[in-house]
Amino acid sequence: MGPRSAPPPRHLSVEALRRALVPTLEADREHVPEGRPAAVAAIVREGAEGLEVLLIKRAERQGDPWSGHMAFPGGRHEPGDPDLLRTAVRETAEEIGLDLEAHGSLLGVLEDQDATGRHARPPMPIRPFVFELHRAADFRPNEEVTEVIWAPIAPLLRGERASSIEVDWEKNRYTLPAYDLDGRIVWGLTYRMLQTLFDLL
Repeated sequence: MGPRSAPPPRHLSVEALRRALVPTLEADREHVPEGRPAAVAAIVREGAEGLEVLLIKRAERQGDPWSGHMAFPGGRHEPGDPDLLRTAVRETAEEIGLDLEAHGSLLGVLEDQDATGRHARPPMPIRPFVFELHRAADFRPNEEVTEVIWAPIAPLLRGERASSIEVDWEKNRYTLPAYDLDGRIVWGLTYRMLQTLFDLL
């Protein structure tokens, strides 16, 4: 299935997203799935071009299945994290120096995405938490991140950034849907998470 091509809602805003996500706040966020769970933060704001979402570019590292990918800040759950929400908050602070408790607020939770297709054994469910950034903040990326950008959502919904990527997997080649953000290709897990977010709008 390709990217959404329908026009964006007439009123695309943080408030519209907040209303759509209200039911998800009642989900059992304290439950940590089995396997090697992880969490990410999908951070939105009202920017100069309307509703925007924050994305990072991961550093290229040998042995990392997400090396060089566009992604949301986040990472694996650690024993000291009481739940996956804390994982998302901690990892965001570590990766880009953003304190979500001070500069943002939780809007809701998206459905878990399974990363087992990326050589993850045992299963690696990833839970996306959606935050609103309501205070300006300077980013301080660590060695795992090479870039932090804000991507306007409306052009993505209109299909203006639709693209594709060729991926080799187990001796087969697949063409997968993607977004092209001025040469930065968003695909795979992050693409699927964005589609889940857009479905709410």
